[in-house]
Amino acid sequence: MSLSTQFTAVLESVSSREHGLDLTWSDSKSSHFHYLWLRDNCPSTLHPDTQERVFDQLSVSEDIHAVELAVDNDQLIINWSEGEHRSVFEGQWLRQHAYAGDLAPDNQPRAKSWDHTFLGNINAANYLDLLQDDDVLFNWMKQLDQDGLSLVKGMPATEVALDEIANRIDYQRQTNFGVTFEVKSEPKPINLAYTSLALPLHTDLSNFETPPGYQFLHCLANDSDGGESVFADGLRVLEDMRDEAPEHFNLLSTVAVPFRFHDDAHDIRHHHPVINLDHNGNIVELKYNAHLASIFDLPEAIMHDYYIAYRALMARLRLEKYRINFRLDEGTMAVFDNRRVLHGRQAFEPTGRRHLRGCYVDRSEFQSRLRILERATALSQPRG
Repeated sequence: MSLSTQFTAVLESVSSREHGLDLTWSDSKSSHFHYLWLRDNCPSTLHPDTQERVFDQLSVSEDIHAVELAVDNDQLIINWSEGEHRSVFEGQWLRQHAYAGDLAPDNQPRAKSWDHTFLGNINAANYLDLLQDDDVLFNWMKQLDQDGLSLVKGMPATEVALDEIANRIDYQRQTNFGVTFEVKSEPKPINLAYTSLALPLHTDLSNFETPPGYQFLHCLANDSDGGESVFADGLRVLEDMRDEAPEHFNLLSTVAVPFRFHDDAHDIRHHHPVINLDHNGNIVELKYNAHLASIFDLPEAIMHDYYIAYRALMARLRLEKYRINFRLDEGTMAVFDNRRVLHGRQAFEPTGRRHLRGCYVDRSEFQSRLRILERATALSQPRG
């Protein structure tokens, strides 16, 4: 539920039942709350400064219950059967955190998937506006959270410009490629990105236990022939696979396969399912990189079927209906969710100069900043 939502309904009544209670608000919405949940979330269970939990659940029995209940001035008041304890809950807080009844959350992610028609609708913000205006930053991040891909335009061709935008969100993640990395053709590359070859669609660093979240690619120069950037929304690809080939989807979301990167200084490897679902069954990430896939070590009984499913995903990613292509020119930066939106490029002539500078900011930091900005936006809105 958005923090910016203004609640106008107030608590109207409470009634007790086994293991919990029912609340009704003035707009006739109702919800059920369990006694153990209410005692665990009493405001007194949080440290007044850190807001961390200090309550020991095992200090009360599993049969704890209310001996007295009251609703007064949009507050729920409970006198407990144990410890001579009294809890006071704000009605709006209970409504915001309701997990049952009319107010149960729908648990639908904010992400909206897209296909090749998205090319004409990619959101973009101006570099200086993002640096100077929190409202612009919030709206841009909110759209990026929904779409998984956005642009920043008007970027100066300086090394610090990338860091300035990334640090407006939070700190950058360091990997074996450094805090930042340079994508350009090199004589002795340690990665295919550092060549002039075409790169098929992939997610970065699938060999890590937790691959990076948001990737930033700032174009410092692009005078070469070719090298158009290619993107596809893995969410849409997987939504279609789940509908059209559920047996393939099931294998890719339940069976882990190995990924590996190694050079003279590193040997980083990890097993992952290619598709990850959250606790509600929503598709939340894709870890796919055919160049970093290691030697599959699956049981004999599923090896053939897994290859069929893996190849089916590979074939889908080559369908034009999912792909968008555009030239990333000097002064433009692409920012995308690396564990959702796959990226690649077409081959380019190494005689021209093509130089991108990149970094990562993890999802946890991105979502944290988005919540803080959303909270500030809600506080600045006039109350109805």
